[in-house]
Amino acid sequence: MGWETVLYETDGPVVRVTLNRPERRNALDDVLIEELDEAVKQADLDESIRVIIIAGAGKSFSAGHDISGPAPNMEAGGRKARSREAQTTWKDPERRLKREQFLYFDKSLAIRNATKPTIAQVQGPCVAAGLMLACMCDLILAAEDATFQNPVCRMANGSIELLVEPWELGIRKAKELLWTGDAIDAQEAWRLGLVNRVVPTERLAEEAMRLARRIALAPPVAVALTKRSVNHTWDLMGQRASWEYHFMLHHFAHTTDETRSFAEEMRVAPGGLKEFLKRRDEMYRQG
Repeated sequence: MGWETVLYETDGPVVRVTLNRPERRNALDDVLIEELDEAVKQADLDESIRVIIIAGAGKSFSAGHDISGPAPNMEAGGRKARSREAQTTWKDPERRLKREQFLYFDKSLAIRNATKPTIAQVQGPCVAAGLMLACMCDLILAAEDATFQNPVCRMANGSIELLVEPWELGIRKAKELLWTGDAIDAQEAWRLGLVNRVVPTERLAEEAMRLARRIALAPPVAVALTKRSVNHTWDLMGQRASWEYHFMLHHFAHTTDETRSFAEEMRVAPGGLKEFLKRRDEMYRQG
């Protein structure tokens, strides 16, 4: 399939699906989210594939959601269409809920629930929705230069669509990192159990493939059943229910005065989005 924003490369029983927007630090716009979803589903249905690696082109895994421009209209004109009507989605809570459920919640869970093992190959910044994506994978391999951050509270919202931090980091560390928006490096992420391994940056792709090939040696049905059982254990502990609850709070936050005010400040900020976020982060560094 001719995707524009993902690369799909097979190597024996392993496929590497690469987010391919390096000029935007692999920020997740609607097209990339849909193409990633299609690529993972294609790999999951391919009987010759046993392991799926999700990687990012360039120096970043993903900078999170692409908030720099209008959203493609999901209802009229296809996934690439951009129109005035698309912008009304952001002002209509019901339409926004439907859109975010479809694009962010359901498609994230589709990666988490793929029958094949998934490995996130993370280098450089892994931010907000990028962190959410990495955590949907079964394993995370981090380069030495990887950093992990969810600064969404700084943007007047309560984290991203799926609140992964309590499950990955523990309750107290999750609260600290969510409230401060601070980043952690790869070694700290390993110490906290967020990532499985930290490897030299120049060997990241090689080590991810090596791990994938080892997993691919195991009988695929046994691997799939084990994955399903482990994920079900988390569901019995309340993971899915907690994510559904948080998703509704996240959506409610879009309607608050704080979030609307922040969005307006960001829209009219001198110097554009990049300068606005730079000034915002400087305030936290000074604190």
